[in-house]
Amino acid sequence: MTVSNRERFIMVLVALLGAFLITRYFVAGPGYTDVFYHLNAADRLVTGQGLTDTYYWTYIGATNQLPAPSHLYWMPLTSLSAAAGMWLLNAPNSYAAAQLFFSLIFAGVVLVGFWCGAYLGGTRRHMWVAGLVTLFSGFFVRFWGAIDTFAPYALAGSLSLVFLGLSNRVETKPQRSLIYAVLGGACAGLAHLTRADGVLLLIVGWATIVWSFLFNRLDKRMGFGRLALQGVVLTIGYVLVMLPWFMRNLNVIGTPMPFGGTQTIWFKSYDDLFNYPPLATPATLFANGIGDFVSSRWLAFTNNLGTFVAVEGMVIMTPLMLVGLWHRRRVDFLQPFWIYVVGLHLAMTLVFPFPGYRGGLLHSAAALIPFWSALGVLGLDDVVDWIARKRRRWNARSAKLVFSFGLVAMAILLSIMIGLPNRVGVQGGSPLYSALHEQLPVDARVMINDPAQLYYFTGLGGVVLPNESPDVIIDIARKYNVKYLVIEGISADGHESNAIPENMDAILSTPPDFLIPMQMNVPNARLYEIRY
Repeated sequence: MTVSNRERFIMVLVALLGAFLITRYFVAGPGYTDVFYHLNAADRLVTGQGLTDTYYWTYIGATNQLPAPSHLYWMPLTSLSAAAGMWLLNAPNSYAAAQLFFSLIFAGVVLVGFWCGAYLGGTRRHMWVAGLVTLFSGFFVRFWGAIDTFAPYALAGSLSLVFLGLSNRVETKPQRSLIYAVLGGACAGLAHLTRADGVLLLIVGWATIVWSFLFNRLDKRMGFGRLALQGVVLTIGYVLVMLPWFMRNLNVIGTPMPFGGTQTIWFKSYDDLFNYPPLATPATLFANGIGDFVSSRWLAFTNNLGTFVAVEGMVIMTPLMLVGLWHRRRVDFLQPFWIYVVGLHLAMTLVFPFPGYRGGLLHSAAALIPFWSALGVLGLDDVVDWIARKRRRWNARSAKLVFSFGLVAMAILLSIMIGLPNRVGVQGGSPLYSALHEQLPVDARVMINDPAQLYYFTGLGGVVLPNESPDVIIDIARKYNVKYLVIEGISADGHESNAIPENMDAILSTPPDFLIPMQMNVPNARLYEIRY
């Protein structure tokens, strides 16, 4: 299919205008811990404080002091992208400036959707439907503008799958196949620089080569040397992107990558993320037999199935995209895609169940949206053709056009219905943060439910409330020089809080001797001095 320069210009214009409107309107400020963290790190980098943190939101990967190197659990590309916008516009601590490259990145994701539709479908209808469904992507419209991994991972991940698919095509010339392979590896590196599970894309690249070796392509259509060389250049592309980050980590923590995140495999509940010390081992998971293992994986499966149907497929499109993929399961180009789909969902269900169903799958599935959008309209065509064979009076061509309009209209309607009620406006902080900012010393360190949000609004550092009994507080306070404890979300009767681990509720009725209550005129919150 030949696309004119005029059509390309219109596509780029639609992608840019739509991306800026969606990102800026639906997300005008930070709304949850991940965003506050990435935004704080970006602001510290722009203001000359380097990639450092003054707080810990989890004890996994934590060093023995504060301030500390940042991104010892999450990856840095999100913060670097936000910092680039702040630096370019000379606007530190500006959410709109931090959002600049996220809007451009999302526009790139939309253009990948246009391209997938044109490549897989071969018509302008496929191209436009896939592009517009990527733009109006239902549940994702409330996240594309967040200073989070959604947009960066969607672009890096989808491009990696595109290049891996092009490299895998039998028809691709050997030299061009190697170029696609190195680009696929580089984009896998960018994806890993965005999310820890982005390394799965590198594994997908290797798995695709192994699949080609095992299943009847060797000697007949593609030689062993070409496959081996693809694997080498794929890895080179990945390493070239990741090498600076490996060197940074070697310099500050002594290893190329922090390994604490692998502990999440052995969690018995999501709150284990806040354990102190942050120990999770096979022994803890199987302490009571196999029951916790089975129940955690079943919980992840049921939740991840809902994410697949409702979020990735927007409910109505789910059966269509599966039909489209099934009919094209032997297409060389789509091989890396379906390997990634299977691998990602299995990893987020069986290996990392709690991080997976609590957001990991949602974040990583963003890379699938351009492909699912294209496969959705292709599956629609397949269903219409099947019905037309049963009902001779059906005009398949007209039906495809009408239902394609309906698919886009459904995506727009769903995006509005989900995006508007969940719109994040400009954040002004809460009375609690204002009181803490006025009452505590500027260098105070605080133990609180969300230290990333506290730092954003007050500049105060500190640590997160541990998922432990109150007696652990004093040990953490001594280690990190924390002087104050804040309990939020206290019920009207003052007996429980929805913002702390359940086993911390004892503080409200019988606080330990080292906690001294302090006066603070904020309803549903208490402030304590920690004396040691």
